[in-house]
Amino acid sequence: MIKQARTNYNKSFTSKKYLAFKEDVCATHNYVPPFRLSESPIFISNSLRNHLVKACEVISETIYHPKFKEWSEGALAGEDLKVPAEDDHSLFMQMDFGICLDKNGQAIPQLIEVQGFPSLYFFQDLLARKYQEYFEVPSNYTCYFDGLDSKSYIELLRAAIIGDTDPKNVILLEIEPEKQATAIDFLCAQATIGLKVLCISQLKKRGKNLYYFDTEGKEIPVYKIFNRIIFDELLQRENLKREFYFKDEVNVEWIGHPNWFYRISKYILPLLKSEYVPESFYLDQLDSYPNDLENYVLKPLFSFAGAGVNLNITPEILDTITDKENYIIQRKVKYEPILEAINGEKVKCEIRMMLLWEKNVPKAKIINNLVRLTKGEMVGVKYNKDKDWVGASVAFFEP
Repeated sequence: MIKQARTNYNKSFTSKKYLAFKEDVCATHNYVPPFRLSESPIFISNSLRNHLVKACEVISETIYHPKFKEWSEGALAGEDLKVPAEDDHSLFMQMDFGICLDKNGQAIPQLIEVQGFPSLYFFQDLLARKYQEYFEVPSNYTCYFDGLDSKSYIELLRAAIIGDTDPKNVILLEIEPEKQATAIDFLCAQATIGLKVLCISQLKKRGKNLYYFDTEGKEIPVYKIFNRIIFDELLQRENLKREFYFKDEVNVEWIGHPNWFYRISKYILPLLKSEYVPESFYLDQLDSYPNDLENYVLKPLFSFAGAGVNLNITPEILDTITDKENYIIQRKVKYEPILEAINGEKVKCEIRMMLLWEKNVPKAKIINNLVRLTKGEMVGVKYNKDKDWVGASVAFFEP
């Protein structure tokens, strides 16, 4: 999207550099991510940057609305989903945009998904630094926003997650974290801000207090939980032995309250009206299906990483769904192949704008981004393992 930056990058690219880059990323925490790292970042012009910022602002206005909790209450309809001690607003917000072309042939973002849940905030800092170290990335380009650099970005996350608490009393909670696709992010978080990465099966409960045992067998109280558990995975793990259940009333502060995973999700897509948002409908509220149903995609409301998405729907397929209240249909968008690989192949892009909404602050702010590159229909990194110049990446913005 910035021709000169792309030309310079591709000219200087070598397979040897890419191998060294990957090896360094993996060696940093002695861990090989299960997803593919792309050969390249993307370079974004001020024009597209402005569109992305405006899109985030427009979408956020719905979330800022005083009635947002009322509008999103249906997302917590099941009693097993509602966690006590919900705070005023989500700490984390992320918005995924497909990069498309408008009617004038200009790059424009189209919202694919929005979520009130943290994902890869720490790994993206590592990935960006390694691209800058090994490849031709203009020194005045940045992946951050709001005047941040790598150091101040990490300090911002440290303040939001750890604050004045002793890091040993702050846990990153997951289900068997070492087996998760995003485990590299947990390792980055542990190394940079010092919290404890813990499986929910290791979390102990006494009355309303939570604790865990450290490597020396000492009991360590838990005061804050940085939650990374996806509920649909937890609900599938009925055999997982644990003492703590999310419905329990406990003396902890949630760093990213679990209810926001449901409130800020695909559930609110039909509520959003903007040039940046493809029209969406609750499946159970449709009196009839659109005549051009082939131009829509079916999405489960609360799935993660593309699970359950159907790109080729028919009336017959929709008729067979018994729990229509758990689905939406969304108008498809046409991703424009905007990145040119060194062999001339064009690659499609989805960019996640990563926001942080601090306490006692009226609005969230964009702080970083995440990019997924693809040559296929599905964009998630797990769908592109057998291709090159695709996978996990990051965007750098011109000054």
